[in-house]
Amino acid sequence: MENDPSPQQLSIGKLAEATGASVRSIRHYDDQGLLRSSRSSNGYRTFPIEAVIQVKQIQRMIATGFSLADIQAFPDCMRLIEGAASCTEAGEVQRKRLLSIERQIADLEKRRVRLLKTLSDGIVPPLDE
Repeated sequence: MENDPSPQQLSIGKLAEATGASVRSIRHYDDQGLLRSSRSSNGYRTFPIEAVIQVKQIQRMIATGFSLADIQAFPDCMRLIEGAASCTEAGEVQRKRLLSIERQIADLEKRRVRLLKTLSDGIVPPLDE
């Protein structure tokens, strides 16, 4: 069939199937410049085989707490190579994200303690406690 992607190209549906990502997510990644697509003769998006690795890497980074804006700024070694967490440019970015997560955890723990105290005492404690 003339409108089918070439063997080296995947339709968006096949890419979604291969990665577990939704078609909508893949379109969004493509629109944000995180993937490179081309158009088949019928106007549908097609992706190179390497996009499977790229989508999986994007999913891993999102699951680690990075936003798409963060991911856009990453060096290619993080975005385009599966398992790129070990690339030298990645360490500082990952350390900053870890620090941010640790601050969020500490803040949540403070809120938890205040809420437990409120429940046990029946009043909201002062902010300095």
